[in-house]
Amino acid sequence: MKTLTHLRGPTNPGPGDRRGLLDRAGELLAGAGFEPSEVIRIDVPGRGQSVGGEGMLRPEVEPIVPALQSGSLFGGRTGVMLMDAHRLQADEAAVVAELLANHADESRPVVLVTTGKLPTPLAAHVKRNAEVIAVRKLADGDVAGWVRNAARGRGLRLGSDAAQALIQRFGSDVGAIDQALDQLSTVDGPVTDQIVLERFRNRPDQPLWKLTDALAKGVVDDAIRRLHDLLTHGHPLVIVAAIENDLRKRALAAAAPDMATFAEWIRAKPGAYPTRKAWQAGRAMSREDLNRAVDAVRRTDATLKSMPEETHLPTLERLVAALCYWYRG
Repeated sequence: MKTLTHLRGPTNPGPGDRRGLLDRAGELLAGAGFEPSEVIRIDVPGRGQSVGGEGMLRPEVEPIVPALQSGSLFGGRTGVMLMDAHRLQADEAAVVAELLANHADESRPVVLVTTGKLPTPLAAHVKRNAEVIAVRKLADGDVAGWVRNAARGRGLRLGSDAAQALIQRFGSDVGAIDQALDQLSTVDGPVTDQIVLERFRNRPDQPLWKLTDALAKGVVDDAIRRLHDLLTHGHPLVIVAAIENDLRKRALAAAAPDMATFAEWIRAKPGAYPTRKAWQAGRAMSREDLNRAVDAVRRTDATLKSMPEETHLPTLERLVAALCYWYRG
């Protein structure tokens, strides 16, 4: 491996994604002949998470200085893993960039792990000198194939229903699914969807557009499940705001004389897929159903802001069920 490697992960990673990045960084160093005991791991704290201290470097980041200076301080081969390097403060990034600029010891390779944009002082050096390895989140359509291959590699008999159940529980977080498959390796015989759903109770942290997509398909059970997933991680008013924004686009599409005008109104590119999708959805929805949906969202918003919390879930469930029918037309 090169002296400097930038392992770039997906933004907004789940716990499984972070574990996957850590494992990948470890694999890179292991492939270069380093034992875990020969790797120095430094975790950059997030904002407000440092124990404090004085100087240009926070205490958690300070070990990077001896790690990148004299190899004799450690008495042999050493690999350096800098986790969450995108969290470095500007002064810290400048120090790390300077250290890396003077670091050319192939016996001490450095892996920078990020799930965000590197600070400017460090980004320029990394762009010029690092080998970049991008680790992306799989699209929903790719996850099922990944699950089948991962199960096959473990000798698991996993049917398509069980694979979908894993995706239902973990979304596209393949790192978390990988851990779940490890646990399922102890199951005798075929792994069924019932086994998966009974063993794992977690709900994936997924983007809000997956709920509006489920509404557009008009499948009530799927939309209700997406709602419950989102409520595990987010606030009801955020969900209502997302639905309201989707309805706003549908209303603008219904009122616009053409797609170019609609794209200008929502400040989007006319040829982009999301723009075409929103345009078609708005044109397909009747004015009566659109008015009903807008009124229902308005009343739901008022209920969430004025009624006891016990009423929130049934109110949202009724809204989602009704929208499935109105969206479908």
